[in-house]
Amino acid sequence: MASRLSPNDIGLELLQNSVATGAALVALILALQPVSASFNPVVTLVERALGILDTPTALALIAAQVVGGLAGTVLANLMFGLDAVTLSTHERAGGGLWLGEVIATIGLLLVIFGTIRSGRPERVAFAVGGYITAAYWFTSSTSFANPAVTAARTITDTFAGIAPASAPAFILAQLLGGAVGFFLIRALYPRVPALPSSLSAPAPDRKVLS
Repeated sequence: MASRLSPNDIGLELLQNSVATGAALVALILALQPVSASFNPVVTLVERALGILDTPTALALIAAQVVGGLAGTVLANLMFGLDAVTLSTHERAGGGLWLGEVIATIGLLLVIFGTIRSGRPERVAFAVGGYITAAYWFTSSTSFANPAVTAARTITDTFAGIAPASAPAFILAQLLGGAVGFFLIRALYPRVPALPSSLSAPAPDRKVLS
């Protein structure tokens, strides 16, 4: 949509994408948090490392995240009259972009777990939406910060796409950011406060993270 509305203005396209993404994240996390708002494999891996999830649950979530991202991209392509799958030709490579992904992922993890571990889990949706909207602009890579999203964006040859050859390095950078973020979370937020009764989990597999 951004490419069609503003075909000759990359800055405006980025603004449109960032606002739409941030707003959608707020809405989806608020709506799905009582069931599961886990959209990001790096967040899921950190949850596993922190002992919040067991291994089978983490693997199932990651599989669902990847499949969901691919399915969503196919639907978006079809909705705008494009082929269901078109490999992206948008090459994104270079140390600056990879560093941008490391920083974007670290920041996202600190926003999520910092908000939760400081006793404000009900504000995660707004924190994540605001952060991603801003990270589109303050990172060189426009903040993918999500391996499932990175994989999904290889199958759309649009402004948001990433060439398949560029995706592995982005994903490795995100995983590196996840590892650094994990240690920072452990150092900065060593204790987990009790959740308010309104947000307490009704079942062991209840998730509160995005």
